[in-house]
Amino acid sequence: MRLVVTGREGQVVSSLVERARTHPDVEVVTLGRPELDLAKPETIERALVATRPDLVVSAAAYTAVDQAEDEPDLAFAVNGIGAGHVAAAAARIGAPVIHLSTDYVFDGSGEGAYVEEDEPAPRSVYGASKLAGEQAVAKANPRHLILRTAWVYSPFGRNFVKTMLRLAADRDELAVVADQWGNPTSALDIADAILHVAAMLHGNKDFASYGVYHLAGTGETNWSGFARHILDTSQAFGGPYARVRDIATVDYPTKAQRPANSRLARTKFTSEFGWTAPEWRESTKEVVRRLLIGETRQTLTA
Repeated sequence: MRLVVTGREGQVVSSLVERARTHPDVEVVTLGRPELDLAKPETIERALVATRPDLVVSAAAYTAVDQAEDEPDLAFAVNGIGAGHVAAAAARIGAPVIHLSTDYVFDGSGEGAYVEEDEPAPRSVYGASKLAGEQAVAKANPRHLILRTAWVYSPFGRNFVKTMLRLAADRDELAVVADQWGNPTSALDIADAILHVAAMLHGNKDFASYGVYHLAGTGETNWSGFARHILDTSQAFGGPYARVRDIATVDYPTKAQRPANSRLARTKFTSEFGWTAPEWRESTKEVVRRLLIGETRQTLTA
C-alpha cells in the first residue's frame, strides 16, 4: 500500500515516515514544495498523479496560528483552497483522502468534550481556514476521513513539549496558562492511528463510514498541567526542570483567540476503527524520554 502524504517536515509527516518502517507492506511517499505547493493549485494534481497513491494523507497546512491573523489570504489559500484541491485530485485518481484538521474549528465555549456533530464556530483566522478546508475536502471527495486533533507534540519540529524543555534549561519558573483545557496528542500516536485506518480502508473497498472523526490523546488537562507533567518527567530523567506558575489567558495575550475548551470526544473513532490513543501522560513521557536521552536529542533546539 502506498500512502502519499502532503508535506515533508511536519510533525505528523515525520511520525508517519518513522512509524511506517515497522510496516513492511506500507510505502510512505512525502510530497512538498516545489513539486507540490498548496498555494499553487496547478502543482497539486500533477504531483499526486505522478506518485500513484493508494491513499492520500492531507497533512500539509499553514499552522502559524497568530501570523494567520495578518495573512488571512495565504491561510485560506493553503488550508482551505489547497486542501480542497488535494482531495479533488485524490478523487480523480480513485484514492480516498485522510485530511487532518483541528480543535480550533470550535469556539471553546462548550462545557463538555466536543463531538463530531457539534456546530463549528472558529474564533481565529487559522480555525476558520481549517474549517474551510474541511468543507472543501468533503465536497471534493466523497471518500474522505477528516480527523480533528489537538495540542500536537512529538520529537520532531516545534511544539509545546520542546518549548517547555528549552525554557526550563534557562529559567527557574515558567508562567503557563491554566484556563484552557484540551487533549495533548502525540503525533506518533496520530501516525499509528492513520496507519491502522489506512490498512482498514485498503482492505475494504466498500467502506461506507467516511466523514468527520475526532482523534486525540486519551485524557485531558490544561496547559499548565501539561507543562508540569513534561517538566516532572524531564526531572526524573535528569533533564531540565522549572516550577510552573498558573496564569490566566488574559495574562498571556496573543493575536489569535484560543478556545478555552479544546476537549474532543473520541468515542466515534474508537467505535468505528477499534483504536484508542494511549493515555496522554504515557505518550508525553515517551516523547520527553526520546528528546532527553534518545536519538532525537539534537532536535531540542529546533
